[in-house]
Amino acid sequence: MSYPPMDDYAATYRGFAWDVPEHFNFGADVVDRWAREGDKLALIWRDEAGAERRFTFAEIARRSNRLANVLAAHGIVKGDRVVVMLPRVPAWQIAMVAVLKLGAVVVPCIDMLTVGDLGYRLAHAGAKAIVTTAANAEKVDTDLPLLAKIALGGAKGWLDFDEAIADAPNELSPVLVAADDPAAIYYTSGTTGNPKGVTHAARGLFVWRAQAQYWLDLSPEDRIWCTADTGWSKAGTSILFGPWSQGAAVFFYNGPFDPRTRLELLQRYRVSVFCAAATELRQLIFEDVAAYDLTALRHTVSAGEMLNPEVAQRWSALTGRPTREGYGQTETLMSVHNYPNTPAKLGSVGLPLPGYTLAILDSKGRRLRAGETGVLAIQLPNPNFMLGYWNEPERAQAQIVGNDDGTWWLTGDTAFVDRDGYVFFQGRADDIISSAGYRIGPSEVENALLEHPAVRECAAVASPDPDRGEVVKAFVVLAEGFEGSDGLVAELQSHCKRTTAPYKYPRRIAFVDDLPKNAAGKILRGELKRREFEGAGETG
Repeated sequence: MSYPPMDDYAATYRGFAWDVPEHFNFGADVVDRWAREGDKLALIWRDEAGAERRFTFAEIARRSNRLANVLAAHGIVKGDRVVVMLPRVPAWQIAMVAVLKLGAVVVPCIDMLTVGDLGYRLAHAGAKAIVTTAANAEKVDTDLPLLAKIALGGAKGWLDFDEAIADAPNELSPVLVAADDPAAIYYTSGTTGNPKGVTHAARGLFVWRAQAQYWLDLSPEDRIWCTADTGWSKAGTSILFGPWSQGAAVFFYNGPFDPRTRLELLQRYRVSVFCAAATELRQLIFEDVAAYDLTALRHTVSAGEMLNPEVAQRWSALTGRPTREGYGQTETLMSVHNYPNTPAKLGSVGLPLPGYTLAILDSKGRRLRAGETGVLAIQLPNPNFMLGYWNEPERAQAQIVGNDDGTWWLTGDTAFVDRDGYVFFQGRADDIISSAGYRIGPSEVENALLEHPAVRECAAVASPDPDRGEVVKAFVVLAEGFEGSDGLVAELQSHCKRTTAPYKYPRRIAFVDDLPKNAAGKILRGELKRREFEGAGETG
């Protein structure tokens, strides 16, 4: 189903009502539904070496049925958590859909997780199975009580992905899934403690189609390329749940970022909707875009980090097509957008998605007037909102407040809304570092640094960067007997890459005598961050 068309934003917003079915199984109700359309293209995959594969929805349906039968034969049932830790390869979509067809809960994870990162997620989620690569198989603790271990490429003691599904039956009866049953867990970094397991219900996977219709503006004739990592909810927005709900084909590229390659692929595969982080667009605008045929491109969208208006305007001028920013969180999904046929305002992330009620609240939960800056809040209930944090309900309650207007989720981000309802994002109220589209919790970086004998104390904060938006900068107080040097910087960076996911390592390190603290001895990260941004990100 589709929601009413947005010919007029104000009219659509006023008349909008969520239409959530009593039951929803993405694998059965979306993938299998499109499979009945015949040879409808679902996926085009290409790798760095030029290998290419194409899949129809019917092929995805058959392969996901086979993998679901393999998992079921090993005891996976409705409600079991299954980690899917794969790079940008077709097995990712197949595995995601297979898990959902069983009514199990999929736990997407980025391919770069270290042994400790992965071990925490497997244990915290109580995972019963994992689908990953042969290279990642060695990261899995052999003592974990997993019912099924499946490796793409095979591994000792593991099922080989391709061999397993080759011998499995094509037919499957998908499990009936209630709208409020858990369907997916996305782990996201916080400012303190371990990553949180953001748990979305099946209804969330269903209503993902609203932003795919209104913001991405997708139809069955479109071809979308989103460059997000498979472990992030953005992949659900623009690679899987959103596009396939609209019947759009997905282009999926497994290769490193290279500006010219990006442009060549946009041209070769006639991409009509391009979804890229601001970091990428900042690189693309320096290329000879006119040398490429991008006439198939209808528009570009960007989210996950602030998009500089000058970059958006430059990219739009080079492509001759609009660039539309959006805002969302893992907990709330995409919430605010710039829409086709709706005027944009310079510097604004746009207007609320129909079905969302937003407010700007002060520190006491009171609603602020237009133009006043406070915390961006989303009114509850909302079917796009998460069920909660897996096994940690208290962490979510800390961000929910009530006032005379109802119950609100505090996003932790500061913003103001103008008299026309446009949202202007101002910054993060917490200490999360947003670097090239990745959310990095400072405590994860700090914990890695503290494992090195040279580090006595440390603090990690965001530092402005012209290419990545923000990068991690670590302020380090050295232990006795150590002296700061370029060599030690390199050693600490290498240590962090080995200890936690490589993208989290501090690209800048400053050795300091002490760290700013409050009366209770808590490190004032906010003070360090303020100095960074006031000092234009000097590396110290």
